[in-house]
Amino acid sequence: MSPHDHHHGDQTDHHHEHEHARGAGHDHGHKHETPCCGSACSTETKAPTAATTSGLLLRIPAMDCPTEEGQIRRALERFSEVRGLRFDLPARALNIDAPQTTWEPVIAAINGIGFKAEMLSAPPPMQDTAKAQRAELTRLIGALLVAVAAELVDFLAPDTLAWQVAGMAIAAGAIALSGLAVFRKGMSSLVRGELNINALMSVAVAGAFVIGQWPEAAMVMALYSLAELIEARSVERARNAITGLLALSPPRVEVQQADGTWASVDAKAVAIGATARVKPGERFALDGRVTVGQGAVDQSPVTGESIPVDKAPGDDVFAGTINQSGSLEFEVTKRASDTVLARIIHAVEEAQGQRAPTQRFVDRFAAIYTPAVFVLALAVAVGTPFLMGWPWLTAIYKALVLLVIACPCALVISTPVTVVSGLAAAARRGILIKGGVYLEEARKLKVMALDKTGTLTEGKPRLVEHAALSQQLSEEEVMLIAKSLASRSDHPVSKAVAMGLGGEVLPVEDFGADMGRGVHGTVNGRQYILGNHRWVHEQGLCSVELETRLEGHEAQGRTLSLLADQERVLGLFAVADTVKETSRQVVAELKALGIRSVMLTGDNPSTAKAIASLVGIDDLQANLLPEDKLKVISELGRVQQTGMVGDGVNDSPSLAAAAVGFSMGGAGTDTAKEAADVLIMNDDLSKVPETIRLSQRTYAILLQNIILALGIKAVFFVLAIFGSATMWMAVFADMGASLLVVFNGLRLLRTSVSH
Repeated sequence: MSPHDHHHGDQTDHHHEHEHARGAGHDHGHKHETPCCGSACSTETKAPTAATTSGLLLRIPAMDCPTEEGQIRRALERFSEVRGLRFDLPARALNIDAPQTTWEPVIAAINGIGFKAEMLSAPPPMQDTAKAQRAELTRLIGALLVAVAAELVDFLAPDTLAWQVAGMAIAAGAIALSGLAVFRKGMSSLVRGELNINALMSVAVAGAFVIGQWPEAAMVMALYSLAELIEARSVERARNAITGLLALSPPRVEVQQADGTWASVDAKAVAIGATARVKPGERFALDGRVTVGQGAVDQSPVTGESIPVDKAPGDDVFAGTINQSGSLEFEVTKRASDTVLARIIHAVEEAQGQRAPTQRFVDRFAAIYTPAVFVLALAVAVGTPFLMGWPWLTAIYKALVLLVIACPCALVISTPVTVVSGLAAAARRGILIKGGVYLEEARKLKVMALDKTGTLTEGKPRLVEHAALSQQLSEEEVMLIAKSLASRSDHPVSKAVAMGLGGEVLPVEDFGADMGRGVHGTVNGRQYILGNHRWVHEQGLCSVELETRLEGHEAQGRTLSLLADQERVLGLFAVADTVKETSRQVVAELKALGIRSVMLTGDNPSTAKAIASLVGIDDLQANLLPEDKLKVISELGRVQQTGMVGDGVNDSPSLAAAAVGFSMGGAGTDTAKEAADVLIMNDDLSKVPETIRLSQRTYAILLQNIILALGIKAVFFVLAIFGSATMWMAVFADMGASLLVVFNGLRLLRTSVSH
């Protein structure tokens, strides 16, 4: 936004208009898909909390891995009233945000796909969940030991009927311990004609047992179930990486009582307007504004800033940040549920519910791949004895090995864990990405349009020169009129003029504003305008001599406001904005990434050129109104993938039109309502190329995971048909690939994406 991109008048109403416009752009724009349940994207959290259980809370005992989660999502897609889903796989719980009128049909739909759903009145206690997980792990380890015993009996015991019966009984015990739930789900899927992972494993294990390979059948089921548990826990770790931020906000805070004393109270119970206190070394429990004291605050948990920020009375502070020096008292400005930290977590949870393009592709691929594998296995079992002369038992065994190898688990799980890890890694660095789609799209950007004021520059202009240009009024009168008009506006340039002039103000009648031009009003019975160069030029008031003088200022990168009546220009006011220290480096980084930078501004070409030359931007477009910026973004986007960096409010139409909109939102922005695709929490422009590098790294790991999952399976496919692959090898190929892609995706949580 350039200083004159929108009018100098009172900004309050227009702020909301732009917010609405941005939201509308996202609701109906071409790039915003909601490939999820109902009318809103579902979200994920570690456990449904008291704050999130206003809807239907269910316990689903058979739901213990992402495969089942996907089945339930698909079953509920037809319910448009469902606003969101919150899965807690360790607790086998699901919180459904939907009106009560839909509860019965929703439960019926879940029961209809083979999952028994029980209503809960409160979330399962975390200690109960942990206890159940320990019991499950113990049971599966026991099943694995029993399966090993079955293998030993088969390998070491005499080949007699009694020992064979004993071995089969031991193997059946191992399968019962580890796989009854898998069989129930697998059989239910087969009855419905749905070929999923559980169906594959059920057929493979049952078939192996029937043809006499009972030790391997037991070992396959035990290893499969154990690996599923490990995999589900790993996926939960990625999904809940960002919710660890909740621990950053202490549960209690010191609050001043009515009698002036201090008491430690529950942070959730503190009302807005209360006075709280934080000692050196402590974390802020709530958002607020400093009233007493001075000190440095480490804001890295919220904004990603590595350098502590000095705070004094009047400065904002945020929950989760650390007071490093000096006792600070602050007025609470947000309740615990509405702090910046809480909104960051909420926004990332929503982003996790959206499927990225690669994930949607993988899901579609798996839907075709799994039935195709069934057909191939059937062809091997039935066709090879006739075509290749294989014994029937050998052909059936190879077909069953193929089924185990072919489980698409590794492929299906490879994308969500990677995307969620990328989202969490970004949030930890103060970059809020509003969905996997934008995390993937950022790497494709070829053009980056940058707003000038507040993006490339500090956005805090100050009056550097002023002069009276008419003999009709004294210099004091000119300054007084200009101050009177400027003081009525909240625009940065007007505020700089008003602050720079000082002194008293006169009453202004018939005050108004022209968007992107300036303000006008009547002072002492005469009409005046205070506007930019273009507006005064359109009025035909610029002489050749004045144009020359203005060009001199504009060549220095100054923004000009001119005071004029209906006949002549009365005064000149030059305002300068300083370029951010990081701007030049960021433009260079974008070039290194192969991205062309374009500066868009409402300022005149001379001012724009001066700023562009300072930061190294080659391409610029000036004299743009907000609607002109939108047109430029749309035109650029038709040729190449174009991103936009702006302030998130005034540039909202342009941000909506861009493939990826980056908002320099700042920690004080209401992130719950902010509609940008990527929100930079601390206004640090260097986070833009950092986001693009993270996008590239995420995509590289996505590709690695897909290649690993399919490559390992391809090798064992060939071994199974033409070599000597066994059930043992098959289960290691399947579960090994699954765990490999999960741990590879989790690497994003640990690695830095700094330049």
